[in-house]
Amino acid sequence: MHPLGFSTLGCPGEPLDQVLSLAKGNNIAGLELRTADDEFTHLGLTTAERRELRTRIEDAGLEILAVNSYVKLCAVEDQPLEAHLELAADLGARGVRVFPGDDPEDAGDDTDASHGPSAGEIRALDRVTSAPKDSRILLETHDSHSAGRKMARLCRLLDAEAPGHNAKVIWDSAHTWSHGETPAEAFDLLKPWIDFIQIKDEDSTQGYRPVPIGAGDYPIADLLQTLEGTDYWLSLEWELKWHPHLPPLAEALPTTLTWLS
Repeated sequence: MHPLGFSTLGCPGEPLDQVLSLAKGNNIAGLELRTADDEFTHLGLTTAERRELRTRIEDAGLEILAVNSYVKLCAVEDQPLEAHLELAADLGARGVRVFPGDDPEDAGDDTDASHGPSAGEIRALDRVTSAPKDSRILLETHDSHSAGRKMARLCRLLDAEAPGHNAKVIWDSAHTWSHGETPAEAFDLLKPWIDFIQIKDEDSTQGYRPVPIGAGDYPIADLLQTLEGTDYWLSLEWELKWHPHLPPLAEALPTTLTWLS
């Protein structure tokens, strides 16, 4: 069984006590910490508050998979990447989740393998090159680079131009699937860079809208078969913050354990 985590996106605004209780009651081993002003994880935490948060999570036997920022690595605007990397280092997190956030018109077509790097991808390269390496930069397959083939192209650019960089990939397996890639195809594309894998269920007949676990048609059996023999972390990205029609995380977690088994 792969170690399982969840994102606090699934329990928006809930205090740390509630998050730790959910984890303990569902055999959860890791957390993605949504980082925003309305959460207990945010950039304004003092040194003492960071130390306390880290201690409480470690004492609960949990690993912080990522500090989930809303940094857009390819964006024109300045991004608070270094501040998030510092927070991740202070909390002992594996890294900082970032979005690609490239301009779709600039980024080129997913299927065009000959397309050179976009201006946004060059900005991403510059940011990765100049960023401190105390924590990883974790690029999620999302928005402009939801497809595994597009993310793999960006990662190859980083490998070629910034050897020894500290960027890895969070494989949002539903996003690559929604872009026409089977779990096996996406895994083959992203395998050299995967740090951990996000899971959720979606209804492909409703524009890949997140739905209760087991109610959609995400091919979870295919994903698990693809990952057989590996020990990647799986993390439930329960998007209750953005999709209030979903059941609460307290219901989704035990259902997810059944879904995975």
